[in-house]
Amino acid sequence: MHSKISCWLIALLLSSIPTGLVRGQDKIIELTVSPRLIKLSGPTTVSRVLVTGTTKDGKLVDLTHSAKYETKQSSLIKITQTGVIRPLADGKAEVVVSAEGLSAKTQVEVRDFAKPHAFHFENDVIPLLSRFGCNSSGCHGYSQGQNGFKLAVFGSDPDYDHYAIVKESRGRRVLHASPESSLLLLKASGQMPHGGGIRIRAGTDEYNLLRGWIAAGTPMGDPKAPTVVRVRVEPKERLLAMKDTQQLRVVATFSDDREIDVTGHARFLVNNEALASVSAEGVVNAGQTPGEVAVMANYANCVDTFRAIIPRPQVIVNYPAFPANNFVDTHVVAKLKKLNIAPSELASDSDFLRRVYLDLIGTLPTADEARRFLADKGVNKRATLVDELLDRPEFADYWALRWSDLLRVDRQALGHKKAYAYYRWIRESIAKNKPFDQFTRELLTAEGPLEEIGPASYYKVVTKAGEAASSLSQVLLGIRIACAECHHHPYDRWSQTDYFGMTAFFTPLSIRPSARGESVQAVGDPQSKHPRTGDAVFAHALGMKQPEKSTVGDRRLVLADWMTSPKNPWFARNLANRLWAHFLGRGMVEPVDDVRDTNPPSNPELLDALAKHLVDSKYDVKQLMRAIVLSRTYQLSATPNATNEKDEQNYSRSLFRRIDAEVMLDMVSQSLGVPERFSGAAPGTRAIQLWDSKLPHYFLKLYGRPQRITACECERVVEPSVSQVLHLLNSPEIHEKLTHERGNVARWVREKKDDMELLDALYLAFFSRFPSDAERKASLEHLRRDPSQRRQAAEDIAWTLMNTLEFSFKR
Repeated sequence: MHSKISCWLIALLLSSIPTGLVRGQDKIIELTVSPRLIKLSGPTTVSRVLVTGTTKDGKLVDLTHSAKYETKQSSLIKITQTGVIRPLADGKAEVVVSAEGLSAKTQVEVRDFAKPHAFHFENDVIPLLSRFGCNSSGCHGYSQGQNGFKLAVFGSDPDYDHYAIVKESRGRRVLHASPESSLLLLKASGQMPHGGGIRIRAGTDEYNLLRGWIAAGTPMGDPKAPTVVRVRVEPKERLLAMKDTQQLRVVATFSDDREIDVTGHARFLVNNEALASVSAEGVVNAGQTPGEVAVMANYANCVDTFRAIIPRPQVIVNYPAFPANNFVDTHVVAKLKKLNIAPSELASDSDFLRRVYLDLIGTLPTADEARRFLADKGVNKRATLVDELLDRPEFADYWALRWSDLLRVDRQALGHKKAYAYYRWIRESIAKNKPFDQFTRELLTAEGPLEEIGPASYYKVVTKAGEAASSLSQVLLGIRIACAECHHHPYDRWSQTDYFGMTAFFTPLSIRPSARGESVQAVGDPQSKHPRTGDAVFAHALGMKQPEKSTVGDRRLVLADWMTSPKNPWFARNLANRLWAHFLGRGMVEPVDDVRDTNPPSNPELLDALAKHLVDSKYDVKQLMRAIVLSRTYQLSATPNATNEKDEQNYSRSLFRRIDAEVMLDMVSQSLGVPERFSGAAPGTRAIQLWDSKLPHYFLKLYGRPQRITACECERVVEPSVSQVLHLLNSPEIHEKLTHERGNVARWVREKKDDMELLDALYLAFFSRFPSDAERKASLEHLRRDPSQRRQAAEDIAWTLMNTLEFSFKR
């Protein structure tokens, strides 16, 4: 009895130990406080400290919220028990921080406390409106505003916002004589009914700052006052145990090099909520799934990122052997070891066969092809197969389909001849394995008759210069700049100047009549202007300095040089990430077309290596594909082990993936041996050969074929639905294929008198493998139940195989 009580008591005591702190080798041996010197200037400045403990094995543990803070100069400063310091009077003070039996000190200097704060609307008020979501598109930043009050989205127009708050509706929103009675404060603090709820609680620093601004007469502020030029997050990265916490600190640097702690006014966002969450105060809470997560801090339209690696708590003492096929595996296994995750076993030959066929050529192996590969005893048979698939015509068909989606081959917008000429250029480029930089250059600089110059049709589909700039940035760089047309990008560095700088490359383009039909021409020197300032914006690429004058000639030539340069930080990485996402089921940057500093790759070293491989091979896309699919990482099994069952981010196993609509329809037709007939297409045309996305077809629509109206990968619907399941189960058209006299099932029933051979043919056709012993036994029982109904029984088995997850998903 006593032993049971003792065990219970020990468990209780252990559970009371703070998260992340384990006695023994994780005992804290050193305590540090950051910053060591804090300078508070003026009555409104505050600063928080970060307290970090270092264990014997070098692990860093956040103790900010568990430490105790004391000062003998309590008349000069006030410090909370969460590490936030506020000034009370000028002078110097010392703060003693204690935790885990250790102590450390930080010095504080307060000056100009009695000097009134010089309020500045753009520096002080706009960041608060952004932090609390007041100027977001879901609140008063909505295009129509909310309840008669409208703000510029994300603070994109401070002059407009100042007018809306101070002067609009006869100035009823602010009351200088009694600031706390101002409608702005009463609603935001919940003292009056407010559709957005309580946003800023009375008595907080944020509330007091707004109140002070109103009491000072709601000034716009000195137009020459320093402004925020960048922010930084501290710490930059940290290794966190599951359920660990980490307090962040955000520091803003102004144009006069002054630094201010703005943690309390910053806005935080996590890029993967399955791995961690972040509070409004900047406290990161790690979840219970291993991986790497990024947390964005945004203040005054400047952003920085904190990154956390969250490993499994159980260390793998004897890490299993992971023979590296190439450089891909080296980078993957290095990351997995950091996370205490072991990869799954190698996929079987049948799984690899089916996977690589569908991924490379969008086509199932036939029963004969599967039988031949499975019987091959050659050591290099997988590499040989990959080389064969890369040279097959279906490769060009399938990848032309995928690029036609992104580059918007739209018959409805172009007409039959122009759309087909555009598609033909894409397919021929892929069939010739045209280097991707050349392919891109031809697209960007296309000029001439649409029916002769295939890529010129892009500018017929995407007619507006701004849309061309944002769509091509999204497709070719993975960068979304569209929202910067109206305001600074809320999660990235791109401003309206960046957006209109890219737009200016395409403003000279127009579609003009010619003797050979419609033609794309770059004519004139039209000027672009900043919509808010009215200043001229000359054509310049993202991240590049704006030139002092307009480019002479076709500006797109400059853009093409910059975009395809090996030094471009996004071009090769974007293609590498897109291909990786296709073959592995998830990009290192996800979504693949949302590349930004605040959405970093899950394995940056691997992404850099893939991009370098692409550049070194002179942008040979097939070489990059070959490196990916021949890696051991790509060839891993989908069966999880005890360490990686929760991992969907680090490529420790193959992920189940939905199959594209066109591929799925071809799979059904091929397995059953009855081709689909498409209206207006030649007999024998397969779904992956359809260049017209507007061709009516219920199956393709149901399974998520994109309409090609945007540049987003998200247009192709990949989520399974009940309607798809019911259609595959009950479709009269599919049943007709199943029971067709010239179909595979009827033919094999006639030709294969041996039931074992018949079953082998069915399983090879649908699953690219032989049946297991259990499957063979059950199928044979059904097949032999009534010899007079042998064909019906074979159709039942085929129908069953077609309606399994194994058939409908890649794994």
